[in-house]
Amino acid sequence: MIRQYELVERVKAYDPAADEAMLNRAYVYSMKVHGAQVRANGDPYFSHPLEVAGILTDMKLDAATIVTALLHDTIEDTVATYEEIESLFGPKIATLVDGVTKLSKLEQASERTKQAENFRKLLIAMSNDIRVLLVKLADRLHNMRTLHFIEKPDKRRRIALETMEIYAPLAERIGMHQLKDELEDFAFAELNGEARTSIIRRLSFLRDQGGDLITRISDQLARTLANQGIDSWVSGREKRPYSIWRKMEQKNISFEQLSDIMAFRVVVDQMPTCYQALGVLHASYSMVPGRFKDYISTPKRNNYRSIHTAVIGPEKQKIEIQIRTREMHEVADFGVAAHWRYKQSNGIVPDGGAPEGTQYRWLRELLEILEQAANPEEFLENTKLEMFTDQVFCFSPKGDLIALPRGATPLDFAYAVHTGLGHSTVGAKINGRLQTLRTELKNGDQVEIVRSKGQTPSPSWEHIVTTGKARSAIRRFLRNQQRDQYISLGKAMAVRAFQSLGRDLTEKAIDGALSKLKQRSVEDVYVALSQGLLTDRALLEAIFPGERPEDTGDARVLPIARGRLKRKRAENALPIRGLIPGMAIHYAGCCHPLPGDRIVGIVTTGKGVTVHAIDCKTLESFADAPERWIDLAWELDAEPGELHVGRISAVVTNEPGTLSQLASVIAKNRGNIANLKFTDRSSEYVEMMVDIEVRDLKHLTHILAALRADPAVSSVERARG
Repeated sequence: MIRQYELVERVKAYDPAADEAMLNRAYVYSMKVHGAQVRANGDPYFSHPLEVAGILTDMKLDAATIVTALLHDTIEDTVATYEEIESLFGPKIATLVDGVTKLSKLEQASERTKQAENFRKLLIAMSNDIRVLLVKLADRLHNMRTLHFIEKPDKRRRIALETMEIYAPLAERIGMHQLKDELEDFAFAELNGEARTSIIRRLSFLRDQGGDLITRISDQLARTLANQGIDSWVSGREKRPYSIWRKMEQKNISFEQLSDIMAFRVVVDQMPTCYQALGVLHASYSMVPGRFKDYISTPKRNNYRSIHTAVIGPEKQKIEIQIRTREMHEVADFGVAAHWRYKQSNGIVPDGGAPEGTQYRWLRELLEILEQAANPEEFLENTKLEMFTDQVFCFSPKGDLIALPRGATPLDFAYAVHTGLGHSTVGAKINGRLQTLRTELKNGDQVEIVRSKGQTPSPSWEHIVTTGKARSAIRRFLRNQQRDQYISLGKAMAVRAFQSLGRDLTEKAIDGALSKLKQRSVEDVYVALSQGLLTDRALLEAIFPGERPEDTGDARVLPIARGRLKRKRAENALPIRGLIPGMAIHYAGCCHPLPGDRIVGIVTTGKGVTVHAIDCKTLESFADAPERWIDLAWELDAEPGELHVGRISAVVTNEPGTLSQLASVIAKNRGNIANLKFTDRSSEYVEMMVDIEVRDLKHLTHILAALRADPAVSSVERARG
């Protein structure tokens, strides 16, 4: 363990003005309150916050952050309280500690819900002070270093998965690549230990075969640059096992097919020298096409800046080279921690980097997702989408740079600019050519969004977008739109309920009964009515106690618009899955859907849902309004009850007795003719449309087979329209 004076000396070495008394007080207080607690490996628990503080001293962070690290588990795991921390160390430290503290008292059934809630709190806290995230990442790093001491495999895997999905991307987002690499490596070892071991063995074999290849190539690159008068520091390393594994997965290639498992860094003094070094290297070695990226001209969202290229370098090896200044190199390794140091020292961002706050744009986008998410799980899902590492850089017609994840579409671009622009998007021009909204954007694309005031988001857009911001905005709009439909339908049901008492609907009357109905607003009453959570009788009883309509019938609401009378089981619910309880429905007269058909519903505000067969031609007129579609299906195990109308088209011989013969066949097969219409007549044949009451599709098919067997029937088919 780090001794007390050693920790203080570490901090004072890079921050002579640090509050030594506060550091000593935090060390002693943390050791005291953790007392005899021990970790899974048997070490005193106090060793954990101490190691976390040690990790942060390596990043040269300020004394307040180090004190927060020492205290970060005190509120959660000891008798210490927020008020006590505030009184001893001040409100700022107390706020930081509370931000890192988990929501340990959440009584949630789902572990995933608890994880999502913890992440929501962490996000809110770090939006106020990014040091909360720095402490949390250092905390997670030390936990991963000691993960193997946890006995339960399921718990180890859950922690490793959470690290890979949330904390490693977060570290990447704030530019802390060194910490991200270590987190990924530990998580990879737990999630796929065999693959990691295999890659390490192969790297070791190549190292033995090539000798000190990395050192030889580094020296040669340095000499090449020095010969042209460029002073540089060149270092090389093998790519990490997880980075190699991810490339093998993404490109679907074997280890033997990888040719760039070595990466080299060229560090120079000034930004212009980066481009001079690039010119020298490209002039000296063959460049690999398609591998050049200039992150100095267009920095990543985490303020990472460097020039990336690949060449066939010394000893005919295909290598990746990163060229940057010393300040860029420090930011690349320590990210926002380095930025924080520069800000603390002189408030100047080195090398003309991103202005203050720019590197936190992604954090503001996550906060927008937080506001729009319906529940913690949806927020966590969309946040993972928002933390993609691979990026494309696109431009607006005015030249504004928009960074998006790989695979983004024009819809993602529109929502990245403004939510309102995304909602009204109808098309996009990419590099001057009109393209579909599904088009995948590429680096350097200029995107112009075509919009319309009458356009609204469609449910299908969820499958087009890649970013979490776009998906959460679309879901929020659709939720609000669905509520509007519920309100409209519920209001129509309330009007009918009031009319049954001979009264006109007044929202003032409903408002006075909200407490009895246990609803917060009149709109909530309408929603409850349309969802079947509130009956018309309960509504009327709450507003007009003791009054009864002339014929209330059953207490439940059955708002069937133009529905056919049931011959049996009229009191039972309709045998259809996917309907909202209590919603008014009727069957389409254009296609006459039967149980056994594939069906969909079309929502009409104020009228409910019309059920159509999936192949009904009328559906083509709703192709541009997919938000009105509802996926429906018949309850296959429902008992036979309601009779449905199936329509057939028959051609019979024009002879006396033919019609009675057709009716006889239908009757023998337990069908009932509900309607008949002659559509064409000649001297030999008569064509007619016949509506037959049947139980389901199988029943109609049986009748059709019987009719085809009758000699008087020339042809017979099921009819649409």
